[in-house]
Amino acid sequence: MTQDTDDAAQHDRPPGAGCPAGGGAVRLTELAGGEAMSEVYERLRARHGAVAPVLLDGDVPAWLVLGYAELCHVTWRSDLFARDPARWNQWHRIPPDWPLLPFVAYQADSSRRSAVVGEVLEQVDGFELERICREVAGDLIARFAHHGRAELMSAYAHALPLLALVRMCGMRPDDDGAAELLDDLRIGLDIEAEGNSAEAFLRIDRRIRAVVARKRSRPAPDIVSRLLGHAVRLSDDEVVAGVVTVIGFAQEPTAHWIGNTVHLLLTDDRFAVKVLGGRLSVDEALNEVLWLNSPSQNLLGRWAIRDTVLAGRTVRAGDCLVLGIAAANSDPRVLAEAPAAESNRAHLAFGNGTNRCPYPATLLADIIARTAVEALLERLPDIALATDPDALRWRPSAWVRGLTALPVEFTPDGPSARRA
Repeated sequence: MTQDTDDAAQHDRPPGAGCPAGGGAVRLTELAGGEAMSEVYERLRARHGAVAPVLLDGDVPAWLVLGYAELCHVTWRSDLFARDPARWNQWHRIPPDWPLLPFVAYQADSSRRSAVVGEVLEQVDGFELERICREVAGDLIARFAHHGRAELMSAYAHALPLLALVRMCGMRPDDDGAAELLDDLRIGLDIEAEGNSAEAFLRIDRRIRAVVARKRSRPAPDIVSRLLGHAVRLSDDEVVAGVVTVIGFAQEPTAHWIGNTVHLLLTDDRFAVKVLGGRLSVDEALNEVLWLNSPSQNLLGRWAIRDTVLAGRTVRAGDCLVLGIAAANSDPRVLAEAPAAESNRAHLAFGNGTNRCPYPATLLADIIARTAVEALLERLPDIALATDPDALRWRPSAWVRGLTALPVEFTPDGPSARRA
């Protein structure tokens, strides 16, 4: 990577002073804690305005876009802010084992692949996906229904999206190792997870590459086969990357979308009474979570194409901008004028602009999450939190908002009871 001398001088200062705006930067990893993240973002807004200087892992400088209008500007102005990380003026600071590298690398040269993935996902039958989700939900609930207690994050919320997506990709849950794939996805795509992320990605790559090879010789009506058979003729590497994107980057946010929604239903009387009484749909509860407790907190990212000014900040060519999804959704300038969060669909949880999550992907995520929550309420109608709400612990992450565990209790179900 190359850059001019002035930029190099600007970004080679010591940590803290080396952020794009000079001093005053905060480490993004230190933002996450037990308190509501909206309060953290409000403090940053009060100190820095709509765009704040931050430090990524290894004290790599970046900008965090906190404002709703500013984030929309960044994501729509592709002539000023690109998705191509090759422009980054900080590559000289990035070691091979940098924890955030997978999140940056998967954006490189992704436009062609993303277009194909979007077209393939449009071919997915939503009714078939819902049927699969209900079948998977029934199988998962049956494993713990007779106990009267369960930890929903591990037993249900994380497992259901993965098993549904694996089946839509034409993978065999047992033969293709869905459990092992889930473990490796947590290590590889979860920044805070224990384990070697590079080794986990190698195992994920080998596992999916074997599926791609099998589908080349024996195609079927599934996502992998359609990626292989697309007129654009993606390479095996591109197909593998596409499958990782579909399964990996969709599984964790969808899992926490399910968990955060169930948490809302079990802790907020306003929602619990209305949903269980039939006066408010699960869809509206899911939508409020995307506004006020979004699983995707911050995303990497965009890179400035040239020097520009954003919210009074001088952003240099090659600077990295972190998209503050949750911060923008909680921007008081927007919330003061917006309709009720459960009915307003203008949130930014799925991104914004030309490079937002493709509509088919968001629609499929909605089907998975909605079906998971509905099936749980139908099968276990008296489900309740099994601990004090204040005892629940949120993941200490600046990137993902989700519970570490969600213990629940309910009337035990007999072994012969019907499936959800």
